[in-house]
Order: sequence, then C-alpha cells, then structure tokens
Amino acid sequence: MHELPVTESILKITTEHAARHGATRVTDIYLVIGQLASIVDDSVQFYWDIISANTLCAGAALHFERIPAQLSCLDCHHTYTIPDRLVSCPQCGSIRVQPLAGEEFRVDSISIE
Repeated sequence: MHELPVTESILKITTEHAARHGATRVTDIYLVIGQLASIVDDSVQFYWDIISANTLCAGAALHFERIPAQLSCLDCHHTYTIPDRLVSCPQCGSIRVQPLAGEEFRVDSISIE
C-alpha cells in the first residue's frame, strides 16, 4: 500500500518539471529503483494508471530500471552483490553489512511533448 504515496510523488515531480518546461504532454517516465527499496513495479503501474488520468501524464509509459543491491561487510570488508534477497556475507558469514547500492529511488528522466 505504500506505493500509492510513492506514485503520487512521481506524479507531482513529473507534472512540476513538465509544466516548468512548457510541456503539453508527458510521454515517458524513467524510474531508477534499487533492489532494497521494496517498491513493487506492478503496484506503482496500477496506481499510476488511476491517478495520472486527466493530467499532463495521462497515458505516459513508466520505465523501471532496477539497481542490484551491493553490500559491504563491516567485519571483513568484502563487497558483494546479493541475488534476490538479503544474505549474510559470503566470505565470513557476518550479518553486519552496509548497503553501498540498491536503496535508490528516483525519477531519472522524463520525455515530454
């Protein structure tokens, strides 16, 4: 359910930038989402289709770029990328890790007419 406010933020950011540049329509929105951001693409798309109706963004395509999670072990300093879920350090087994990448969430770019 937290995707609704996230999607509302995407719409706000996009419409503000589009209006500032004199757009009559937004055609594409490119999003960067880290693996650890816990954002579900299908949920964002679902809410987008509803809340963007009757705006500059109606019908705009959302493009999702996923950034893999990269962690650094705080004990042995090994850096690794996780497969599909958070795992302990493959080198020493420690669970004391720090994310280096994968928490991103941003509107990367938009295409307008």
